[in-house]
Amino acid sequence: MLKIGLIGCGFMGTMHADCYKNMEGVTLAAVADLRRDKAEAVAEGTDAAIYADGRDLIATAEVDVIDVCLPTYLHTEYALLAMDRVKYVFIEKPVALTAEEGHALLEKSQRTGAHVQVGQVIRFWDEYVELGKIVREGTLGRVVNASFRRLSPRPTWGWEEWLLDTARSGGAAQDLHIHDVDYVLSLFGEPRRFFSVKNTLGEKNSYVHTLLQYEDFAVSVEGTWDLPAARPFEAAFRVVFERGVIENAGAGFLRYDADGAHPIAIEKKELAGGYKGDNISDLGGYYNELLYFTERAKAGEPIACATLADGVSSLEFLLRELAFQG
Repeated sequence: MLKIGLIGCGFMGTMHADCYKNMEGVTLAAVADLRRDKAEAVAEGTDAAIYADGRDLIATAEVDVIDVCLPTYLHTEYALLAMDRVKYVFIEKPVALTAEEGHALLEKSQRTGAHVQVGQVIRFWDEYVELGKIVREGTLGRVVNASFRRLSPRPTWGWEEWLLDTARSGGAAQDLHIHDVDYVLSLFGEPRRFFSVKNTLGEKNSYVHTLLQYEDFAVSVEGTWDLPAARPFEAAFRVVFERGVIENAGAGFLRYDADGAHPIAIEKKELAGGYKGDNISDLGGYYNELLYFTERAKAGEPIACATLADGVSSLEFLLRELAFQG
């Protein structure tokens, strides 16, 4: 039985706990949060030990892996400690706030031999996984152009509104836009050049739109969380190929070609424990990424997808976007 130590029992920590509770051969053995009520809620239905401080969990809990679901500005401190204790560590995205922190994590991982996965969940989301297959297999020919967007109301649900504090979260750029940046880089690699624009009024880093130029196609990536609460969250993409279009938007996940519009079926998983969370859809990609992580840990195999190096590389590209002056 793989024993999980979960640090941080807020929105994402709760999501991760729901995933672990729906997995075979996995048990939530310890949880930590400054807010006792949050930790107790996450531990419900398990025999997890409860800690007020993640440092105590790292130092004394009997766990095989540690999952860091703390606010971004705390990732590095706790992940560095975790790598001294266990061989498998999961860090929520973005991996860190600065490139320097990212490189400190890489150095520690190399020195300790710890295997680290970063929560770039889009790499595991079914629609994006299917799109990746279509691109790589050339089913519809070469890519002509592509657009990815992630639009959200203001995230007022964070502990002490940490998400709205750019110094602690990096703003929408690092917390939200990085999802699509990481996915695009994983699919197409580094662009030849890029052009990026940001908001000049209102909250810093609450809007970013970048155009990436590749050899013979361009990709648009837009992200914001500066929308009213009444405006629903939207994560969408459109990729134009030589022989058709793949789009995931309001009309559903569709392939458009000369013969018309064709829904692309995604097999839905039946989860043993049931899902009681509150997110944009269901456990979806969160379950997929943590299943991958735990299966690798059980087998003693290295992490090959959404690696620490991937997370740091995507962070560095995003920081270049923010520094872009035009």
